[in-house]
Amino acid sequence: MKHVTIKDIAKHLSISVSTVSRALCNDKNIRRETKDTVLAAAKELGYKPNPVATNLKYGHTNTVGVIVPEMVTPFASKVINGIQEILYSKGIKVIIASSDEDPEKEKDILRMMEQFMVDGIIISICSYKKNMEEYSRLKDSGMPMVFYDRIPHGMNVSQVIVDDYMKSFFLVENLIRSGYKNIAHIKGSDDIYNSTERFNGYKDALAKFGIEYNDKLVIKCGMELEDGAMAADELLKRDLKIDAVFAFTDTLAIGCMNRLRTLGKKIPEEVAIASFSGTSLSTIVHPQLTTVEPPLMEMGKNAAQLILEKISNPESPNRSIVLNAEIKIRESSTKVN
Repeated sequence: MKHVTIKDIAKHLSISVSTVSRALCNDKNIRRETKDTVLAAAKELGYKPNPVATNLKYGHTNTVGVIVPEMVTPFASKVINGIQEILYSKGIKVIIASSDEDPEKEKDILRMMEQFMVDGIIISICSYKKNMEEYSRLKDSGMPMVFYDRIPHGMNVSQVIVDDYMKSFFLVENLIRSGYKNIAHIKGSDDIYNSTERFNGYKDALAKFGIEYNDKLVIKCGMELEDGAMAADELLKRDLKIDAVFAFTDTLAIGCMNRLRTLGKKIPEEVAIASFSGTSLSTIVHPQLTTVEPPLMEMGKNAAQLILEKISNPESPNRSIVLNAEIKIRESSTKVN
């Protein structure tokens, strides 16, 4: 169906486009009779205002772009729910896109958001090494930006994070105090700064208890369930007699746990499993997964509040919000006496 424009109304009434435009905008300088005639014709022809065109006229679109690294796990959806709860209440719509852990795709999405003239961008990045120049360019151009969870380490930006290092340290410390000594680590990509922070927490917890670090106990891999399974195969292949695994994410932990169970390993009697992410995935598996649980809804809400600040005043100081994540001890690491 053809979209009716103000040009169509003007042609129908044989008057100028500017007169129709002013009548529809309730311009006080338009005669009442003319305004009524235009409104009646607009109704007759089925005219509907174009909110994008109207907003562009006034320099804003009432939209915010949200870019997530993946949409497979519940992590992103919980954060997005928090973002939408705040922004929708302000009349701001959200455009959501996934980079699928691909920096080139992320760059394309950033430029698409820019072309769509979104009022701001909230993003969890897939690499803190690959698109730093793009983030800087957008910031320098005046685009309000807020980063959450995965951040461009070293840049002065508004961000919402949890303390990946300390929470990983405390989680591994709990494993050690529970009697586990030969703890493997499934490490995420070096492009993700959270991966480095969680790895450092793991290493320092071992050092605190005088446990020698062994790089053969560290498996670097991708982000899928299959990667966790392959990490389990590699650990068993190395014949390291592990008694616990700390994984970068719930997804990797579950992939590893499922594979170990398939191969006859008892969880946690033979191998304890713990991870970081705290999505609902951790409670729908058996045994339920010990994990660090960030407050994902709160993360989204805080990111939304920060982008509103930046949209309202692009010159406002950048703020870093560090949220408290809870360590949830569950059956996957509860040592059986």
